[in-house]
Amino acid sequence: MKLAITWMYDEVGIYVGRILKGAKPTDLPVLQPTKFELVINLKTATALGITIPQSLLLRADEVIQ
Repeated sequence: MKLAITWMYDEVGIYVGRILKGAKPTDLPVLQPTKFELVINLKTATALGITIPQSLLLRADEVIQ
């Protein structure tokens, strides 16, 4: 699974390459993410007194203990 931050770095490189080749920044499309990841940090939730429902934990892409 490719992390969202890695995806953003890749896209920045593509944008910079286009600008260096002469494209106007105002002509470049604005990209929006197509995939969102749900990461739950149980240790932090417990420290804050938040109870995470089991159904939400099952849907999470990653659960940090």
